Amino acid sequence: MNKSMAAVLISATLAVSSPAGAHTEAYFDSIAAPHGGQMRMAGPYHLELVTKENEIVLYVMDHADNKISAEGGIGKAAFQVGKAKPKTSIKLESGGDNTLKGAGDFSITPETVVIVFVKLPDQEAQSARFTPLKPKSKTTAKKPAEKTGTGKESAGEHGGHHHHDH
Repeated sequence: MNKSMAAVLISATLAVSSPAGAHTEAYFDSIAAPHGGQMRMAGPYHLELVTKENEIVLYVMDHADNKISAEGGIGKAAFQVGKAKPKTSIKLESGGDNTLKGAGDFSITPETVVIVFVKLPDQEAQSARFTPLKPKSKTTAKKPAEKTGTGKESAGEHGGHHHHDH
């Protein structure tokens, strides 16, 4: 019995320490990004997109969220709404440290998708899709339920379906 318990513990440890390559959009949306933007994975990088009025800052990090120098790097951010072809694109250039920055006339709505292309010196070009204002499903689902009190009722409806095998 001790051997099987040890095997379970080892398996659980391996599952927790799985490669960072498994980061999904849902994972990134569930954590707070270091600069308050939205994070996505692009090849060997974690990219964080921060949009301000007419300015874009893209932070480049490795999978452990350590800064990667963007010196000499270039990029492009293309803005797409719905299925339409991207209307606006902004050139991104090294902004010092681990950032690529660009400025231009753009507006972002919850339907806006920002497709970012990044090319750092001696590295392959990478791309990532961002939806900076996309509502987080967790918060939008909870708020109305808390106000109306339906959250508790639905929890009660599902509470009777848990069965334990002995």
